[in-house]
Amino acid sequence: MSGAAGTPVEVTVERLAHARDLPLPAHASAGSSGLDLHAATGPLRLAPGARALVGCGLALALPEGLEGQIRPRSGLGLKHGVTVLNSPGTIDSDYRGEIGVLLVNLGERPFVVERGMRIAQLVIAPVACVRLVEGAVPPSARGAGGFGSTGLGPESEGG
Repeated sequence: MSGAAGTPVEVTVERLAHARDLPLPAHASAGSSGLDLHAATGPLRLAPGARALVGCGLALALPEGLEGQIRPRSGLGLKHGVTVLNSPGTIDSDYRGEIGVLLVNLGERPFVVERGMRIAQLVIAPVACVRLVEGAVPPSARGAGGFGSTGLGPESEGG
């Protein structure tokens, strides 16, 4: 398996019947980490505060040791307040169903998802396989501090 610096990892993708005319996910530029996902249905009106599962018309066969991460598109968030609700969404390597994106409209105006619109990004990432072993957790410099314990700026001293 390789990554961005080496040869691409091949992932089998099946274009479902309702998305045969849509483009396959692709990197928008040579430096893009995400592949753009397109809505396979629409138009779909999302009222402010509403959420909807939007199918992309694709199924993947990710190799074991990889996962797909569904991430928001920054432009939709900035311009319209539309984002991915469970971000990042996870596609496990053994899932073979249609990729769906759970969109939510956090904006002040209705938003219309059009068929073929780029609605999210798909990032393929390695996953560590772990086995939890019960025991005492050793101390660290940070300790149990969390949820803002490291402060907001350079004047913070960990508290």
